[in-house]
Amino acid sequence: MDIVGENEVLYLKEDLISYECDGYTMSKGMPKAVVFVKSTKQVTDVVKCLNKEETPYIARGAGTGLSGGATPLGGEVLISLVKMKKMLHLDLENRKAVVEPGFINLKLTQSISDKGYYYAPDPSSQYTCTIGGNVAENSGGAHCLKYGVTTNHILGLEIVLPSGEVIELGEEGVPDRPGYDLLGLLTGSEGTLGIVTKITVKVLKNPEGKKTVLAYFDEIDDASKAVSEIIAAGIIPAALEMMDSIAIEGVESAAYPVGHPRDIAAFLLIEVDGIAAGIEDQIDEILTVCKNNNVREVKVAKDEAERGLWWANRKMGFGAMGAISPDYLVQDGVIPRTRLPEVLTKIAEISKKYELRIANIFHAGDGNLHPLILYDASIPGESERASKAGSECLKACADVGGSITGEHGVGIEKSAEMRFIFSDEEIAAQTDIRAVFNPKNLLNPGKLFPQPGRCAEVKKELVKA
Repeated sequence: MDIVGENEVLYLKEDLISYECDGYTMSKGMPKAVVFVKSTKQVTDVVKCLNKEETPYIARGAGTGLSGGATPLGGEVLISLVKMKKMLHLDLENRKAVVEPGFINLKLTQSISDKGYYYAPDPSSQYTCTIGGNVAENSGGAHCLKYGVTTNHILGLEIVLPSGEVIELGEEGVPDRPGYDLLGLLTGSEGTLGIVTKITVKVLKNPEGKKTVLAYFDEIDDASKAVSEIIAAGIIPAALEMMDSIAIEGVESAAYPVGHPRDIAAFLLIEVDGIAAGIEDQIDEILTVCKNNNVREVKVAKDEAERGLWWANRKMGFGAMGAISPDYLVQDGVIPRTRLPEVLTKIAEISKKYELRIANIFHAGDGNLHPLILYDASIPGESERASKAGSECLKACADVGGSITGEHGVGIEKSAEMRFIFSDEEIAAQTDIRAVFNPKNLLNPGKLFPQPGRCAEVKKELVKA
């Protein structure tokens, strides 16, 4: 309390209960305390104090993560970065900004949009998630197909290491200097290697032109083929999103309904941007591809208001599941986009096997799937069935050469599933790297890597299946 002041520390149970999990609610644990920091020095002093006492600790942003990366396993101190929320520097001439980790993602674009600039990474939680949290998870978003994920927009980081030492990565806006790619290593390390206290990001000039298409399909296979054919035609949309019928039921039952037909199998939301002169040609090609794949209806947004409504409907897709199910578990696998029909069929089989509805909302253009397993935690055994179904969905992604995560991270949720894509030797190499930065494993312990008991349990269940 001497470091931050008594009012910046929570320790009573009734205050701590709000911090027992992040957006992944299937695992919960009570922290020992929550400490709100406001500067790099305070982070450093708190870390040194906790090291001295050998008390484990976790850095936490807005708590919107979806894999349990900021969830206490029991007894850790949470270092909350939400009060470190300033923009420290804006350099539009060199197209960069420096922000603190608690700076809200969408606020960056809102702060510079009147000057003709924006920040590209746009996770669905961008209204509330922090850029520091985005760095920890290497967050993506709907527009990452063309513009890349968080790591593609990071120029520099200031980091407090578990030793309490402060280091700076990146120099004068040039992140890719000779030597080890430490920026790439730290971005997406899920808060296990250091605590980010300052972030230098790229900002982009607003595109000259932008058009958005909405296409309705009666068969998921037709929608999936359209996705591949759009890319094969040489068009790289800014975004290429898909929702299936169950997901549509959710978003049409919640806020921002668009009036999507309830009897379609899926829709595609496609956006192209760039030099104004080429936009119409790309739209014509996209319309042709959709018509060649048995589209029921395809239309172009008539104005910015309609485009905004379509995107608001898509962005609240995860939260909308609350309108049709008491609970849901969102997964985050990646596959080659040409395997979409095959993997979506497998997910439908998993849904039948576990007798649980699975909605699909995903970034179709880059094969980043988000199966949402709908369940009711009040029904005995249903949470366990949902967890097993989620694991099998990730196995289906790994089996076609994909990954168990594209943007949500591993955290607690998918640590056992790391074995779907990595050998024991590869996992050992990764834990060795962690030990270089975090030798006592006090910073965010128990995350990312398989825990022996949980691994054995998952393997056993998959053998049964």
